Amino acid sequence: MTGKNMKKRTTAETENRIITIPNILSVCRIIMIPVFIWAYICRKEYLLSFWILLLSGATDLADGFIARKFHMISNLGKALDPLADKLTQGAVLLCLGGRYPRMFFLAGLLIAKEIITGLMSLSAIRRTREVKSADWHGKITTCLLYFTMLLHIFWSGIPQTISILLTVLCVIAMVISFVMYFRRNVILLRKGGSSGNGGNI
Repeated sequence: MTGKNMKKRTTAETENRIITIPNILSVCRIIMIPVFIWAYICRKEYLLSFWILLLSGATDLADGFIARKFHMISNLGKALDPLADKLTQGAVLLCLGGRYPRMFFLAGLLIAKEIITGLMSLSAIRRTREVKSADWHGKITTCLLYFTMLLHIFWSGIPQTISILLTVLCVIAMVISFVMYFRRNVILLRKGGSSGNGGNI
């Protein structure tokens, strides 16, 4: 076996791995969701909720760094990481909606965006057999959402003007990200259709 073939085989094995540190961290973020809901809704322990969400955000940064630094990027991780992010964001926004009703709008927009983008991404994967990672605009949107959520949890008396400004910024970031993901998926679908790679995975 040549060096080139060995490299391809190693890359394929890495991409198909399931149990990796980044994937474990993503699963931990999903497990934190009911813990956050319990602390925020049931116990009304807002400071504890803040630290739980901050820890969740920290593990998000950590799993991305570890995956890139130690070559642990896997196809499962490419799907699991954004799934953990969106489930966390949706749950937190819905919880915050009880105190800040405008968060329900953000949650609805997020859910609609992810359903449409997710369905298009699945179609693109079926056609091209390629699993794409999150793009820079998606990461910026995630960071902005986490900042907005953390600030609303920690700062119980946040002025309405600041709250509205952050909400508007989140809406703009989500719309831009949606448009760019939509464009990327359309390109992938056309690529898959032209190359004849349709079919089930």
